[in-house]
Amino acid sequence: MTAEPHGPDWLDLRVEGDPHPRRFDAPETLRGYLLRVERLSAEAADRLLAQGEVGPPHARRGYRVERLRP
Repeated sequence: MTAEPHGPDWLDLRVEGDPHPRRFDAPETLRGYLLRVERLSAEAADRLLAQGEVGPPHARRGYRVERLRP
C-alpha cells in the first residue's frame, strides 16, 4: 500500500478587531508574516505558535491561530 498524499496543515490567523482570518500553509510562513507585517516580536510570534493565542502585554492586540485539518 502507498500512503495517501498529504497536503499542508492550514493555519488560520485571527486578529482582534478583524473579522476575516488570514490563511497560511505552514508555521514558518505564518511566523514570517507575524514578524514582517504584524510586527510582533520573535517572542510573541513563538508564543502564539506554541500556545495558539497571544495578547497584551506580549502583543498590542489579541491573536489566535486555528489549525485546519483535512
